[in-house]
Amino acid sequence: MLILGIDPGLTRCGYAALDAPGASTVRPVALGVVRTSPSSPLPARLAELRAELAALIAELRPDVVAVEHVFFQVNVRTAMSVGQASGLALAEAWAAGCDVVQYTPNQVKEAVAGWGGAGKAQVQRMVQVRLGLSEPPKPADAADAAALALCHLAAAPLRDRVAKATAAAAAAGPVVGARR
Repeated sequence: MLILGIDPGLTRCGYAALDAPGASTVRPVALGVVRTSPSSPLPARLAELRAELAALIAELRPDVVAVEHVFFQVNVRTAMSVGQASGLALAEAWAAGCDVVQYTPNQVKEAVAGWGGAGKAQVQRMVQVRLGLSEPPKPADAADAAALALCHLAAAPLRDRVAKATAAAAAAGPVVGARR
């Protein structure tokens, strides 16, 4: 399974592709940041980011794209630009036929560092250890994208079991004698 993690942002959009051929084997394939110039007009920046994301997805052909689910930002301007970048990532991944999942920052920190309140340095260090890198990935946006992909690897088995159980229950039909 190839997972593409995306840490959305308009100025810096982190990405990390991880190959997980086995249950305990994870190999980094790509790690980096797509940058757009804050001095460019917003529509041009969005078009540039969309094109970069589409090219990245076409080149890597991920099975799953994990995007950070942003549900709170103190700075409204930042929230808007992150939301726009997130929407582009979600739409491009879906249009390319990828499975698309979202995780909150706390879910990512919990899965990677073992605590939902972990700091950026802790997350970077755990990504380094889990991927066998010689140093913590930089910039932080790329490390966050790798953490998103690692979070999906941790969550995928449970998600698959729930999906199968739900499908089996739907196929079985209503329970006889169940009250409505």
